[in-house]
Amino acid sequence: MMRYLSVFLVGALAVVLSARAEPYRVETVASGLDHPWSLAFLPGGRMLVTERPGRLRLIEPGDDGRPQLRAEPVAGVPGVLSRGQAGLFDVLLHPRFADNGWVYLSLAHGTVAENHLRVVRARFDGTRLIDVQPIFTSQPAKTDTQHFGGRMAWLADGSLVLGMGDGNLERTDAQRLHTHLGKLMRIAADGTVPADNPFLQRMGARPEIYSIGHRNPQGLVAVGAVLYAHEHGSRGGDELNRVVAGGNYGWPVTTGGIDYTYARITPYRSLPGIVPPLVEWTPSIAPAGLAWYDGALFPAWRGSLFVAALKERSVRRVPMAGGVPGAQELLFRELGERIRDVRAGPDGAIYLLTDSAGGRVLRVVPASP
Repeated sequence: MMRYLSVFLVGALAVVLSARAEPYRVETVASGLDHPWSLAFLPGGRMLVTERPGRLRLIEPGDDGRPQLRAEPVAGVPGVLSRGQAGLFDVLLHPRFADNGWVYLSLAHGTVAENHLRVVRARFDGTRLIDVQPIFTSQPAKTDTQHFGGRMAWLADGSLVLGMGDGNLERTDAQRLHTHLGKLMRIAADGTVPADNPFLQRMGARPEIYSIGHRNPQGLVAVGAVLYAHEHGSRGGDELNRVVAGGNYGWPVTTGGIDYTYARITPYRSLPGIVPPLVEWTPSIAPAGLAWYDGALFPAWRGSLFVAALKERSVRRVPMAGGVPGAQELLFRELGERIRDVRAGPDGAIYLLTDSAGGRVLRVVPASP
């Protein structure tokens, strides 16, 4: 494996990317997937993988013990709007999945002219989904098929957080409370609204809103009581944030990026009342998935956030000490592939999903057994 030292400019700060990568090897777990988006680990070494066009796939140990992709998709998945960035997004198991069998899916629902971000839950019986129930549907309906967000994470109290993008339409909707666009939402496991949501008593506000001012959040992970999220900027201004209830994360009134037309979006990089990012990436890396690693296989990587990057075709390791990010390590660029998701497996390995019509599930393990 090639090792190198790089320096990138992030805003006005130089961020040194460490060259001390742990030696590793990359194994292919499954291939031939159509834009795989998310991965969940089932008991017994099985995995569920979403494909953006609307399929849920099962990976299970074969007769030789090696993982194999089941030929037929999991039955019972509700129909999705699959066009542009719209499709089937995240898959997440209930924290007590072993007892109740609940699986949660986020997806684009409706038509190009009137669509929503929806969350459904269903019981997985090993081959199909049953008892499928919509538990959240974003409001109001929007047009076009961009900036859905779609990531989900469980908080320590058992509530579910969901990220939704601004739709790439009226940006300032991310600051308005009458719409779910450009927000993180928090709901209970059955879709009801927790009594302590921060905007619950605000006149005209959507009660599910947890934080505001997000452009297109596609990474969420809870580490103990701390929720981390990252989001796509425009031409630069990608952000890693520590999320607090009721927080305003700035879009579009503050950003480190500019528009795709090179026009200025706002003159402000920071303002009073706006929560500043922990990390900002300019030029954009296009962050897509987010994981927390505390496994045993890679001791030097413990206590780190892993950020999948589409544009950069990499994974950024961001070591965290006391909630403060350290020098980033640039990983897996030798693959030359857009990385849609990164997960920390129960076996201590790192799992990657590559974003293409012939996408793969990859497993990263130490170079020596």
